[in-house]
Amino acid sequence: MTQPQAKPPKSGSSKRSALRDIIVGGKYRLLSPIGSGSFGELYRASGLHCGEEVAVKLESSSVKYPQLPREAKIYNILRGGVGFPHIRYFGTEGIYNVLVLDLLGPTLEDLLNFCARNFSLKTTLMLADQILARVEYLHMNCLLHRDIKPENFLMGLGSQRTRVFMIDFGLAKRYYRPSTRTHISYYERNELIGTARYASVHAHYAEQGRRDDLESVGYLLLYFMRGRLPWQGINAATRVQKYEKIAESKSTLPLNILCAGVPTEFYMYMKYCRSLHFTEQPDYVYLRQLFKVLFRNHYLIYDYLYDWVNINVEMGRNKRMLAQIEHGKDRNQDQQQQQKQQKQQQQQQEQEQEEEEEEEEEDDVDEEDDEEEDDDDDDDDDDDDDDDDDDDDDEDEVEQAAIKKRYYRKKRPTK
Repeated sequence: MTQPQAKPPKSGSSKRSALRDIIVGGKYRLLSPIGSGSFGELYRASGLHCGEEVAVKLESSSVKYPQLPREAKIYNILRGGVGFPHIRYFGTEGIYNVLVLDLLGPTLEDLLNFCARNFSLKTTLMLADQILARVEYLHMNCLLHRDIKPENFLMGLGSQRTRVFMIDFGLAKRYYRPSTRTHISYYERNELIGTARYASVHAHYAEQGRRDDLESVGYLLLYFMRGRLPWQGINAATRVQKYEKIAESKSTLPLNILCAGVPTEFYMYMKYCRSLHFTEQPDYVYLRQLFKVLFRNHYLIYDYLYDWVNINVEMGRNKRMLAQIEHGKDRNQDQQQQQKQQKQQQQQQEQEQEEEEEEEEEDDVDEEDDEEEDDDDDDDDDDDDDDDDDDDDDEDEVEQAAIKKRYYRKKRPTK
């Protein structure tokens, strides 16, 4: 990592620019923060050569109880399992322990919020089947998670977007020692390991076993169906007192009340988990079959169409509808504009035609005036011709009279 002694900037644009100067494992460049937790900071990073995005966990190497080294070992143990991110790199660079993993999608808590704090029975059962499969695989490798909660289950990305992934093994522990073939011993303790909201009843005061992971899964599923658990909102003066009240609520609340309003299979699941002994191996097939039968009895289809997928589809439809409406508006506006232009053109043509007709009428009037003037001229000419004719007639008459006179002179007898 370049500049190994420098801490990631706290905030602002300087943070983003400084992050790009940090190279992890000589292969990955930090891009942006994703979140934080008890372990330290989580960042998005990209490969220097291929550009593939990954998740990077940074933990101060000076903490009293570092989690990343143990978590890296557990990821290596789980390598090849379905629904577990692959570890890309682990090492100590400068002041940090660094763990590079596959980049995953949103947590189930994020998706629950997206779905208005409630999952349908179908979505809950599809999640239950995958979550129980992850827990079973973890237990097969002699490990307990001890912090089952919605934030520690994420959906994949791309081609794995329908797959549930289990993460965060900072509190994980071996419950069985293969070398000695012995199960860890049961003993009581005063410290809670995990998250109080989803922890089993025994986890509040004793060592945890496989039964406790499964009981936590039961609380998780009820949380998905209802959006909350009965002991949420409990207040106390101290954290210890609050945890004591939560433990009391869990242990005294009857299961039939806890599971009221949901199918009986959830009650059967919780009853079975609480009946297990500390070292007893759970019947995972039975637990998964409970929910599979419930799934079939409700004629549901295991098509991976979770609630958030349907919401996205509906949102996509709404967007398309809005786009069509907007397109229709635009089209209507275009049609109106075209009609307006056509009307204007028609009016202009009519106006031009009227002007042409007016000009033709004016030309006709001018021609008539010219014809009248020509007629007047012709009349004047005719009058002049008539006068000339009259003069000619008079001259002819005088000439004829002279001829007659001469004739009669010739005919008169001589005396």
